[in-house]
Amino acid sequence: MLKSAARKIFNEKRRAATAQERSRWDDLILIQFQTLPVPDIHTLFTYAAMEAEVNTDPIADYLHFRHPSLQIAYPVCDFETFTMQAVLSTADTPFILNRFGTPEPRMDGAEILPPEQIDLVVLPLLCFDEQGYRVGYGKGFYDKFLSDVRPDCIKIGLSYYEALDEIEDRNPFDVPLNYCVTPHRTYEF
Repeated sequence: MLKSAARKIFNEKRRAATAQERSRWDDLILIQFQTLPVPDIHTLFTYAAMEAEVNTDPIADYLHFRHPSLQIAYPVCDFETFTMQAVLSTADTPFILNRFGTPEPRMDGAEILPPEQIDLVVLPLLCFDEQGYRVGYGKGFYDKFLSDVRPDCIKIGLSYYEALDEIEDRNPFDVPLNYCVTPHRTYEF
């Protein structure tokens, strides 16, 4: 399937899902996530979910419980360069909506976490394939960012839907996932 077709299909599927369905799927994804062999980590880069995305709050809470000194960072996007920074956040960090409605931590005096210091990344996606390649929203923010993380950084996608056979129009700069967690199974690549 081509990325453009996948974006259309999976955006429609997510819009059609009810809040109750998404809430149940979020719970099932957390259960699946808890079975992953996550080593001792010190830094997590995750996203604050928009309305139709997998809720990452329970996953961040779970990882923080398992690793009490865990530092958690969230993306702040630059829409001129299609890049992003990992901004360290706490429970007290205020979040604002960017121009696309994505929650981001406020930058006032924020500390930036360099990509090479990140141990685990939780990524948003619309869909993914059996080889671990994801389809995002089409701006390349995450692939650009992931090109700077360490090779041993664990990359985990979260999806309400199972894998496609293949994304046919992958680019050389697309970075594959190590795992993708769905409500019904965990894929390892």
